[in-house]
Amino acid sequence: MHSQFRPCIDLHNGQVKQIVGGTLHDTDAGQLHTNFVSAEPAAYYARLYREHQLQGGHVIMLGPGNQQAAAEALAAYPDGLQVGGGITVDNACEWIGRGASKVIVTSWLFPDARFDRARLLQLAERVGRDRLVVDLSCRRRDAGWVVAMNRWQTLTDVTLDREWLAEIAHHCSEFLVHAADVEGLCRGIDRKLVAALAEWSPIPVTYAGGASSLDDLALVDRLSAGSVHLTIGSALDIFGGSQVKFSDCIAWNRREEEKNRAALEA
Repeated sequence: MHSQFRPCIDLHNGQVKQIVGGTLHDTDAGQLHTNFVSAEPAAYYARLYREHQLQGGHVIMLGPGNQQAAAEALAAYPDGLQVGGGITVDNACEWIGRGASKVIVTSWLFPDARFDRARLLQLAERVGRDRLVVDLSCRRRDAGWVVAMNRWQTLTDVTLDREWLAEIAHHCSEFLVHAADVEGLCRGIDRKLVAALAEWSPIPVTYAGGASSLDDLALVDRLSAGSVHLTIGSALDIFGGSQVKFSDCIAWNRREEEKNRAALEA
């Protein structure tokens, strides 16, 4: 098994953007640091990902005003993209019906920033474990990596560890983890977090945050023995970056898929 490049579509005020994760604030828009604002709609990127048969990508709605753009992206690549941002037990099936392969949930699981296991069970029962991704995006603190909700502004009562991930994995099919402290900075991944996720998680993980070169794909592959996949955002040329070519990520995936097939046939 080898790590794969996983694409993304981050939506803010209805536009595709790349944002420095730690600068999103509800009350102070002036703190927002945006690396890139696309002239293309979300559906453009969805069609691009569909053309290259990329799997496991996600559409994230960062706040209000993004539902139409998200729906258009899902319609352009039915059953090819996961969707997150404002997902609850009341709207999850609606998003599956709109074409999402899976729904991604964070904040709804943490009322008053405290994890509610009953909500997780309720959502898993509603959409099915195979259709559910739990977003455990986090910030580094002295005690470890603390799950952050509400567009990474609010720390919860959960610090990631092996036992907690094992329990949650019974009720979902994947974890999505943005390293909020390095998201959008293009200064390298959080190596210790990637290694910890690989060691602790019994299900696949997609990691996002800080990727700055194609070498980071190889690094994630090595650190995780292929169990953690990597999303590259701001460094990517299709998002205005100069450090990573989208075509090289496609080539990486195809090369690693060939290795996986060869290993299965051996």
